Amino acid sequence: MTDEEILAIAHPMWDDLIKYSNKGQYGKFVRHFSYNLLFGLNEVEVGKQFVKSELTRNLSKERDCLGIIRRGEHVTVLYRQRSTKKEGEWLGRLVLGFEDGEVKIFGASIF
Repeated sequence: MTDEEILAIAHPMWDDLIKYSNKGQYGKFVRHFSYNLLFGLNEVEVGKQFVKSELTRNLSKERDCLGIIRRGEHVTVLYRQRSTKKEGEWLGRLVLGFEDGEVKIFGASIF
């Protein structure tokens, strides 16, 4: 896929992650996760993150795409992410790939 094709898929998925993280809606947050990612999540820890983390509940809707890394069967899209409550910038990482013919999220994090 071209960069433009990848970003046309990645941006809406990232935007959904931000929206549902801010709202604390875990079920909607994980709806595009791959089976293996869902299986490996510690739901208790993820749940705590939604309740306690000032960063993950106050992410800015604005993001800057820093680039795409292609590796094997997956692509990683990197974002500069900001908070509406905390000063500074964070690195967002979204790993995409195909599962059962659909694009799924194989990893997502903010550093």
